[in-house]
Amino acid sequence: MIGKLRAAVTVAGLLTALCSADGAFAQKAGGTLKISFFDNPASMSLHEEATGAALRPMMGVFNNLVMYDQHVAQNSLASIVPDLAKSWSWSEDGTQLTFRLREGVKWHDGKPFTANDVKCTWDMLLGSSNEKPRTNPRKAWYQNLAEVTTNGDYEVTFHLKQPQPAFLMLLANGFAPVYPCHVPAAQMRQHPIGTGPFKFVEFKPNESIKVTRNPDYWKPERPYLDGIEYTIIADQSTAKLAFESGKFDVTLPYDLTVPVFNDVRSQMPQAICELTPTAVNRNLIINRDVPPFDNPDLR
Repeated sequence: MIGKLRAAVTVAGLLTALCSADGAFAQKAGGTLKISFFDNPASMSLHEEATGAALRPMMGVFNNLVMYDQHVAQNSLASIVPDLAKSWSWSEDGTQLTFRLREGVKWHDGKPFTANDVKCTWDMLLGSSNEKPRTNPRKAWYQNLAEVTTNGDYEVTFHLKQPQPAFLMLLANGFAPVYPCHVPAAQMRQHPIGTGPFKFVEFKPNESIKVTRNPDYWKPERPYLDGIEYTIIADQSTAKLAFESGKFDVTLPYDLTVPVFNDVRSQMPQAICELTPTAVNRNLIINRDVPPFDNPDLR
């Protein structure tokens, strides 16, 4: 019985489901994508949050120096591509990682993006600036980072204490956006300013998160959508019914069990539904030392 329970929990953790009401929707320019969202984030500041509740709606507001190629299924060093950085190079001893930055990129408030913004971001995370994050959940990521220096407006170097080839992978992660120097950390929690394809509109706790198209985005003809609206619905059954009624275009992963996934697919045969593997596990932990689970037959 225990073996079967463990197997069931493992399968539940490895399968996620995503359903889209119209598989062609994202390929059309214009329109607002409406998504049922699973949780209420504490803030909009990615550097101060630890879960996908903030990550998913806010990634489009920001850019990284580098990112993983979204057309490659498995992330690796080989799949990292430029974003705010045009190129990068390592020093001969592997302790200095230098980025050449894009010119002409602007923050959503119109101010220019420069190397100083990169330095300010990681100075904050290292605790060496006046701006202090309220929380720093990825502080351990940068234990090997000694400092960040600039060379003019469009070159920045990360100085490591010892070689760390995989450091580039940390910078490609969605939790490693560049923040603006001129916007205080407190504002980034409630009204973030980025360089990304979408501009932040509003966050109503326990209700919704909205972003709108950035008309001055530095990638030509992007983004395709006019905006995205995330409606926060913590209850899985309510979100499922709302999706089936046509209120949403997408219901996100991690909220659909396999039986519910099959039910949605039967209720909405026109929907595009996929089960995909994931590293996210949802486990039931049982204390076997106290009643009633101290009874092996019950377990």
